[in-house]
Amino acid sequence: MMLYHWFEASVARHGTRTALEIDGARHTYRELAGLAESLAARIREESPVVPERIGLLAERSVLAYAGYLAIQRLGKSVVPLNPAFPQGRTSYMMTASGMGLVLADPRLDVPRIDGIRVLTVDPALGPPAPATALPDLLDVPEAEAYLLFTSGSTGTPKGVPVRQRNVSAFLETVRDRYLLDPSARCSQCFDLTFDLSVFDLFAVWGAGAALVVPSRNDLLRPVRFVAANALTHWFSVPSAISRAQAGGRLRADSMPSLRQSLFCGEPLTWQQARAWKAAAPGSALSNLYGPTELTISCSDFSLPVNPDDWPATPNGVLPIGLPYPGLEYAVLDETGQPAADGELCVRGVQRFDGYLDPAANEGRFHPVSGPAGDPVPRDHWYRTGDRVTTREGVLHFLGRTDHQVKINGYRIELGEIEAALRSSTGVTDAVVVAVPEAGDTLVLYAVCVAPDREPAELRAELVRDLPGYMVPRRVLTVGQLPANSNGKVDRRAVTDLVRGATQRLVAA
Repeated sequence: MMLYHWFEASVARHGTRTALEIDGARHTYRELAGLAESLAARIREESPVVPERIGLLAERSVLAYAGYLAIQRLGKSVVPLNPAFPQGRTSYMMTASGMGLVLADPRLDVPRIDGIRVLTVDPALGPPAPATALPDLLDVPEAEAYLLFTSGSTGTPKGVPVRQRNVSAFLETVRDRYLLDPSARCSQCFDLTFDLSVFDLFAVWGAGAALVVPSRNDLLRPVRFVAANALTHWFSVPSAISRAQAGGRLRADSMPSLRQSLFCGEPLTWQQARAWKAAAPGSALSNLYGPTELTISCSDFSLPVNPDDWPATPNGVLPIGLPYPGLEYAVLDETGQPAADGELCVRGVQRFDGYLDPAANEGRFHPVSGPAGDPVPRDHWYRTGDRVTTREGVLHFLGRTDHQVKINGYRIELGEIEAALRSSTGVTDAVVVAVPEAGDTLVLYAVCVAPDREPAELRAELVRDLPGYMVPRRVLTVGQLPANSNGKVDRRAVTDLVRGATQRLVAA
């Protein structure tokens, strides 16, 4: 079933119920469908040949949601673009995707690129104009549903195309798993460039529930937002718990309306889960896991009702459970042999067919994928890069096999930041490390060999070129990077160097 069909079915069953609450306004399923149909008709009128991929550049507004639906109504692939990203990164995504059109908020600056048309639409979107009749949307499981870009270790983002059949399999699994129904009122915390937003939209709309969109300020005060809007379902990264705790807002029984609390995108610690459970004692709590390449989430672990029954783990991180139906997993060592502790590899209906740039497939599948440009055979394992072990019948997350980290749920290849630094004048080498600080929150720091450059100037260049979540808190310059006995950069020593510099700064 196509993504739009999940929404359309609820329009038929629950047309007068609230589908979207945003900026103090409510939009029923029928109203939102009218806006989407009208917008889809306008796209067809403006483009005699509708491009296979369409960009969407919008803030948290009605346009963002109606626009996403309009693109799906046309059976095309949506490429979400983030207004907070630097222009250079947005331009790269537009060009690399091969999109032919961008649907955009007129208040936002859209890079102008030859061959890519821009259609601006008022983000407020009044009542829908009479729409030109649209042809029926056929069910095409192999059609691409969306294209997202993740951080790439080579210095450029990697495109991840996900097909309708991948998403449909996911939605079939989660439809009843988290007790979504027409009475549910659900958060929409994730940016549309984050694949977890697809759960927010289509798992919620597929159930006939209400999607309640927080403002940027609301995201900083999740407890108040939950209580003020009587939410029944919360879905966010675990960092939201730490922020609420740091602000002293996560008080006992402060979120009595919650029935389901879902967390994904980062390791969920025992301490975070316990604090959230105390604030929402009536809520079930689930730890979800899954990379973008496995379509949103691919496993979960539901915690027992009583925190006294929660499993103790050596690293304080809660289990990630077992993969959903339709997925198989293997734990493999570096040679591809089964191991007790090793890399988690997954295959099945939610696994994507390979990256937008086939060269990025190298090293990401087992066995090695075939000729460049061919879809990766469906019986091949996707190598997640996550180290796991099995205890008491469920998978436990141990860490990464590479230098990828997650901050506020965003996947960051440290190599991409290092590549950006090495491209700066006067920088001969660079290392970026993620250092745990208060509440185990990861903070990025960069150390560069750049004797003639000012650290503040280097950081300013990163601010210009990278999304905010990828910009290190501080850039340090040194004469040379510490090395181990093999002559390789000693990342542990770099981390110690950063900690020492930070402590001296605090003492001063």
